[in-house]
Amino acid sequence: MLGIKGINIVKLSYLILLTTISVSCQKNKVNQLIKITDLSNDLHEISGITLLSDQRLYAINDSGNSNTLFCLNQKGKIIQKIKIPKTKNIDWEDLAYDKKDTLYIGDFGNNSNDRKNLRIYKVSPPFSEKTSVSKIEFSFPDQKKFPPKKKNQNFDVEAFLCFNNNLYLFTKNRGKDKRGRTTIYKIPTQPGKHVAELIGHYTTCNDQSDCLITGATINSSGDKIALLTHNKIFLLSNFSDTNLSDATIQKIKLYHTSQKEGICFKNDSTLYITDEKKGLQKAGLYEYHLKN
Repeated sequence: MLGIKGINIVKLSYLILLTTISVSCQKNKVNQLIKITDLSNDLHEISGITLLSDQRLYAINDSGNSNTLFCLNQKGKIIQKIKIPKTKNIDWEDLAYDKKDTLYIGDFGNNSNDRKNLRIYKVSPPFSEKTSVSKIEFSFPDQKKFPPKKKNQNFDVEAFLCFNNNLYLFTKNRGKDKRGRTTIYKIPTQPGKHVAELIGHYTTCNDQSDCLITGATINSSGDKIALLTHNKIFLLSNFSDTNLSDATIQKIKLYHTSQKEGICFKNDSTLYITDEKKGLQKAGLYEYHLKN
C-alpha cells in the first residue's frame, strides 16, 4: 500500500504526463505555421506581400509610412527598396500581381468608411529604370454616405487579388453584428475611374473579433484563394471568375494570434504570412503548409 509520499509522487508524475501531452498537442497544432524570421524594423507595419516570378517577395507598409516598395529574399532579408514615383501612401493595405509581373498597390484602407479617394496603383515593371506607374480610382456603388451609419460600415478594404484581368476586393466589415461577412467587389485592371461591381458576399465565421479579412491571395493555377484574418485562413476553391462568391470555403485555424495582414502563395501547398510589430515582438515572416 502506498504511503502519503508515494501517493504524492504518483500525482506529480501524472501531472507531468498531462503537461507533456498538452504541450505536445499544442506543438503539433502550431507546427504547420513555421516562423522563418523576424523582419527588419523598416517593415514594422507590413501590410501586404506577394511573390513574383523572380521568386522574390515584395512588401509594403500601411498608413503613416512612406511610399516605399521593399524587395526581399525568401528568408526575409531586404534586398532592395524604392520609393514608387507619383504615389502617396494614404493607407496602403495589400499587394496583388498579374501573370505579367505587374504589381498592384491597394491604397484603399478606410477605417472610418469616409474616404472618397480610394485608389490602386499599377506598377510595371517594379525596380526598373522603365517603371510605369498609373492609377486606378474607384468608388463603391452602394455607398451613399461618408461615413455611413455604424451598422453599415462595410467599405474598409485590406485585401484584394488579381484574377483574369480583374481585381477582386474583399471588405473588412466593421458593421455591428456583421463582422464575419465580407463583401466582394470587382474592378478592371485598366487605369481610370471606375465604379466597382458588387459580386456577392461570404460569411466567413461567427467569431466577430477574429473574422475580419486582412489579406488575400490566389495561387498561380488560379484555383485556390486564401483569405487571412489575425488567427485564421479561409481557403476558397471551386469558383470561377463569373461566380467567385459561390466558392467552397474551408476554415483553417492557425492556433496563433497576432496582427497578420500579409499573405501570398509560395506554391500550391505553402503560404507565406506576415504580421506587424507589436510591443517588443518584431514583425515576422512565416510559412504555412496546407494539408493535402
